[in-house]
Amino acid sequence: MAGSHNTPQRPDPIFRPWIFLRNTYLQTVLASSRIRAPGSSPMERTSRNITLKTGDGVRLFAEYAPASQTPPKGLVILLHGWEGSSRSAYVRSTGRHLHAHGFEVCRLNLRDHGDSHQLNRGLFFATLIDEVRDAVRQVAHRVRRLRTFLVGFSLGGNFALRVALAGSGPPIENLEHVVCISPALDPARATDRIDQQVLIRRYFLHKWRRSLRKKESLYPDLYSFTKALKIGTVREMTEYLVAANSPYENAKDYFGRYTLTGRTLRDLQVPATIIASADDPIIPVEDFYGLALNRRTRLSVQRFGGHNGFVPGPSLRSWYDKFMVSLFVGKM
Repeated sequence: MAGSHNTPQRPDPIFRPWIFLRNTYLQTVLASSRIRAPGSSPMERTSRNITLKTGDGVRLFAEYAPASQTPPKGLVILLHGWEGSSRSAYVRSTGRHLHAHGFEVCRLNLRDHGDSHQLNRGLFFATLIDEVRDAVRQVAHRVRRLRTFLVGFSLGGNFALRVALAGSGPPIENLEHVVCISPALDPARATDRIDQQVLIRRYFLHKWRRSLRKKESLYPDLYSFTKALKIGTVREMTEYLVAANSPYENAKDYFGRYTLTGRTLRDLQVPATIIASADDPIIPVEDFYGLALNRRTRLSVQRFGGHNGFVPGPSLRSWYDKFMVSLFVGKM
């Protein structure tokens, strides 16, 4: 399997933002701010829409941009966070940078994210790993000649790690590395952190309610979210929707099925890099300190960065973009 050998790792680079960019909330807001990816770019202009049909008949929407050079340096598949999409600022910004450096870029949407609510009758739940793994495998197999990398942000990082776990089905042969930015390892703790901060809670509730209204309008015979939309916390809303629309007993049961703390990640099948920040307002840094990891997994916990941010200066380009290019071309 590609990448099964162990090689010495260089010391982790350190993220050093300008002093006026060290605030955790500013970093977190900048991560999703449209000012980081204004207008269009060669990646967007050359992207084509594709719909991937998985083994269970689920359809997932993606945007695929061929490389700007021949031969390509590889393929990078990007997975957004919860209530984000292939067009989130952090996804587009990173995708543009990788595309400009010679990579093909596939921006994959999770179910009911982006413009994909109409593709499936069933609701999105973060436990639906099989369809995401199947979609990643299909994209990677389309270009078997290329080295393939999977990058996930926040909840997308959780999905990326589960794609790479042993026992999760046949390995994706040309998947060489997984990178996770601010991954959600303990969804229960992350949910409670969201609810404890008024502006962050309002942000996610607004996006989740909008998504549910869209799903309800498309499938009025299946869903009525009138009661759910009146709930004022993410935790209580999760409890209600899990009870009404899932096979899980309660939110604790649901969250436990995709929690990745403790020894869960010791069986990752491919090399992985996990980038987190000690000041993340959503993901508790303590979740990373107790991980049991194998020698192919690198954990880099930075002092600053917020959630998905890691913006060092006025260019508003994330620090991890350059890091990933160096990693993927073998300079790290």
